[in-house]
Amino acid sequence: MKQIDSEKKLDRLKINKLLKTIYPNHTTEEINFISNQLLQILDDFSEKSAYEEIRDKERWNESHSVLITYADSIYKNGEATLITLRKLLSKHFGSLSKVVHILPFLKSTSDGGFAVSSYDSLEEKFGGWDDLKSISKNHDLMADLVLNHVSSSHPWVQQFIKSQEPGISNVFSPEQNLDWSNVVRPRSSSLFSQINTDDGPKQVWTTFGPDQIDLNWQNPKMTLEFLNLITNYLSNGIKWLRLDAVGFIWKESGTTCLHLPKAHSIVKLLRVLLNNLLDDGVLITETNVPQKENLSYLIPDDEAHMAYNFPLPPLLLEAIITSRADILNSWIFDWPILPEDTTLFNFTASHDGVGLRALEGLMNEQRIKDLLINCEKRGGLVSHRRLSNGDDKPYELNISWWSAMEDSSRDAKRFQYERFILSQLLVMALKGVPAFYLPALLASENDIKSFSMTGQRRDLNREKFKSENLSAVLNNPESNANKNLKYLRNAMNVRSELKQFHPSSQMKCLSKGRSDIVVIKRGIGPGSVFAIHNMTENKINYQLNDNDLPKIIDNDFDAHDFLTSTKYNCKNISLDSFQVIWLSALSK
Repeated sequence: MKQIDSEKKLDRLKINKLLKTIYPNHTTEEINFISNQLLQILDDFSEKSAYEEIRDKERWNESHSVLITYADSIYKNGEATLITLRKLLSKHFGSLSKVVHILPFLKSTSDGGFAVSSYDSLEEKFGGWDDLKSISKNHDLMADLVLNHVSSSHPWVQQFIKSQEPGISNVFSPEQNLDWSNVVRPRSSSLFSQINTDDGPKQVWTTFGPDQIDLNWQNPKMTLEFLNLITNYLSNGIKWLRLDAVGFIWKESGTTCLHLPKAHSIVKLLRVLLNNLLDDGVLITETNVPQKENLSYLIPDDEAHMAYNFPLPPLLLEAIITSRADILNSWIFDWPILPEDTTLFNFTASHDGVGLRALEGLMNEQRIKDLLINCEKRGGLVSHRRLSNGDDKPYELNISWWSAMEDSSRDAKRFQYERFILSQLLVMALKGVPAFYLPALLASENDIKSFSMTGQRRDLNREKFKSENLSAVLNNPESNANKNLKYLRNAMNVRSELKQFHPSSQMKCLSKGRSDIVVIKRGIGPGSVFAIHNMTENKINYQLNDNDLPKIIDNDFDAHDFLTSTKYNCKNISLDSFQVIWLSALSK
């Protein structure tokens, strides 16, 4: 008990120190007031917390995977969509959904829920807080903290219009004579939007568009607002928190307004607060930027627990489409060394497009251009961002992952299933926690209908499924959705039993310098697992050589594939088109 008390005392000192770092221009009295308010929220939560006696020893292990879904990805007339989702999860997804990331479920006005209009209520069609809590009984829940902005309909914006508090202090409306010429943009829309207020027209900062008004984190009371939201999340079964667009939250004149030191300090503060609330809570940063910038939230051991691995989707997509994995192999070979108790969130498809900023410094412009052309041939679109010189540059690919797996021949379906399975198995093999996007698992093609109705390019990859129709598809053993789930559930079950796939287990790429194959070694010693991926449609013969393999007798079947139980001779491994093998030496 004394150790816990001393840790809490240390955290209280950390909170005060971080507040002073973030808000140096505020008086000691102001900082102490905010600090005491934060501590009071923490104390109030700990007194009534249901998590006191239910604590895991580790945040994640080899059995963890994340299923990414919207609250209404599956719908049924007359039923709250979270109830429909809960039924589907228990029946069809199994080990693929130990953690469920339910994309923004609070009341909102646009951008798939990311323009939040209320922190108190869910969209009525989704259900209520109790429906979320019900899902958390069998799954860890992950949810979004949209830190950077709110909807133009949010009460704070309405108060801003009426020149009332707290809206005046919470909305970011800087002086126009400051230097914003170096701001790094994720969109091609205007940085500022005009709002007509009772005091006349004012310009407000809109990083992502006119319906998403940026918040003023220079107001220290913003920390109180979000800590209250965090405690509400935790009270309703949410343990994993995704910090949406966190790199943009702090703005200073004359800078890029991206990843500024005080944005990092806010992440540090959120981690201290979460650690005080929940022993096994997870803080995840989402920053669609080049790798070094992305990892800047993990390299310090006191910021995020996990970060989205943004280079992975475009590198893997390019490797699969072109059957040319040289860059992918080099990137895996140079896997970053991260602090203990941190890891990467490995994914292919997501609710957003395939980010391209992560390719900066990894892939030349011609290959990036060819990737865009190949995706456009498969029905994809390209979204752009605005550079400081006024030019627009490709920012992300908008395409369903299933459609991206199509063949370039007349038969688009040729090897589509094999490519898709390979892409998901490679994600499982990498060091980190694997994540799967529900529409991709369900073999969702480009949703042309939704895109044509909304004009939003990301809607190409956000198909909604009617429950009755989906049930028929999932019960059909010949459907792609059924085959995807059956194969990948089995693979995840296998992975869950292998300590070699623990996110902290050692990893080595054995195929650097090759384009046709990706070989990933997990673990050390004779029990190591070798994940071997044929990246081509050609049959490949491969000889596995590694110091951890026992001496091999020619023509002896001395290893086996965990995925199929097939036995192999390590000196002569034959792989079919896009085949994946998880190989390990048989014990003598």
